[in-house]
Amino acid sequence: MRVVAKIGTASVTDAHGHISSAAIAKLVDEVAGLRIDGHEVIVVSSGAVAAGVAALKMRARPTDMRTLQAVSAVGQARLVEAYDVQLGRHGLVGAQLLVDPYDFVERRQYLHLRSTLDRLIELGTVPIVNENDAIANDELRYGDNDRIAALLANSVRADVLVLLTDMDGVYTADPRSNAGAALIPLVAADDPLMAITAGRGGSGRGSGGMASKLTAARMASWSGIRCVIGRADRDGILAGAVSADLIGTTFAPHDRTLSARKLWIAFAADVAGSIRVDAGARSALVNRPNSLLPAGVVGVDGSFNTGDVVDVVDPGGVAFARGRVSMSDGDLRPVVGRHTRDLPDGMVHEIVHRDDLVVLEPVTEVGARFNPR
Repeated sequence: MRVVAKIGTASVTDAHGHISSAAIAKLVDEVAGLRIDGHEVIVVSSGAVAAGVAALKMRARPTDMRTLQAVSAVGQARLVEAYDVQLGRHGLVGAQLLVDPYDFVERRQYLHLRSTLDRLIELGTVPIVNENDAIANDELRYGDNDRIAALLANSVRADVLVLLTDMDGVYTADPRSNAGAALIPLVAADDPLMAITAGRGGSGRGSGGMASKLTAARMASWSGIRCVIGRADRDGILAGAVSADLIGTTFAPHDRTLSARKLWIAFAADVAGSIRVDAGARSALVNRPNSLLPAGVVGVDGSFNTGDVVDVVDPGGVAFARGRVSMSDGDLRPVVGRHTRDLPDGMVHEIVHRDDLVVLEPVTEVGARFNPR
């Protein structure tokens, strides 16, 4: 099997943000065990910012992007060194790989990333992946590694994605404040996954939380990949996830899959605005793989640029699709409702190309969930 294991900041650092050698040793021991059994493993590890904060003796995690980027550069070196030390105990070689969103959105970068990872695995290394916080700007960065891990699992055609956290899995409520909260052992592929909600609260040392893990689990499911959310310090968590034991919370894979590009559009990108369309345009987009054209548009909300992601809203005000636009709101507004033959010369015809469009399925009882097509 090919396994992607993501571990969060709270699970690789102590309460002061220092890298926990014991935690990384435990994870690497389990990775080594999988390797002995013939499995391939990619580790996605957070912790660079927290490690940098500790190394620089800062009192708290900075909030401005410029300092966060500088601090992550300091911490990343220490994080990879910690992995190299522990991998060396097993005769394994680590390989650092830093990624950003465009590595999954732009096809050339996507293919290059996949080729590099495949080659690293062929060479017998254990890739240690993190988001490239030091150079990613505020508009591009994801801000957590959970979605990065899900996109990576899609890219390398993983069999299972394991999201390691400081909780046993997903509960019916927050177990820290509700004694009646029960662990959810299995989420089937046809369950309304969006019905499960969670807050972003976490340790305070990272940037994710259970909400981002639920998003990543949904992304994995729509990639045809089984996903497990479980406690990082549980013995045998990786082996249990690989053997399909009901350990933590397991999200079953869906039988229909999305490309990494459409996963990013549906689940990972920030939504910059919305485009309102008429009933005819809604029918065309939902029932056939069409692109969105200006003729079916009745209104534009928000401010967006070429390449941004927007919601497509029907006459009833319900967002039924999401897509990456080929023009800015400033270029779109003057041509709302116009047929293609009436567009200015040289203007792109598709507002959202069908290859950049994901249809969403409304579910009345839980709001809305993704049924990407």
